[in-house]
Amino acid sequence: MHSKADELVPYTIVNDGIPASLTGSPGDAARGRALVLARTTTCILCHSGPFPETRFQGDLAPDLTGAGNRWSVSQLRLRLVDASRFNPETIMPSYYRTDGLVRVGRSFTGKPILSAAEIEDIVAFLATLRD
Repeated sequence: MHSKADELVPYTIVNDGIPASLTGSPGDAARGRALVLARTTTCILCHSGPFPETRFQGDLAPDLTGAGNRWSVSQLRLRLVDASRFNPETIMPSYYRTDGLVRVGRSFTGKPILSAAEIEDIVAFLATLRD
């Protein structure tokens, strides 16, 4: 039995991004920053960034410093939703996908790792990271 929150919101990929917000409105950058730094969402386990107060940042993935310069909001959104579209071999999880996945934890079976609102909050925060 899945709740409404577990169901994926339909989205449209245009070129190399998802131009429309998954929730219909912009995310909250402050909540997004907290999600990026929360070890439960795993961003900081693989990525580093301009977070001087956070110890033990990852070094397996690109530094998030300047992410808002490198990628548009649309591109950031698709990278979070399904990074494998850019690199089929990526170790980055597809945070908003439920099909075709392997080694899915029991608590995540049939559910996305992040909600549409969490994706939008993280996108809003990453878009503020400009060098």
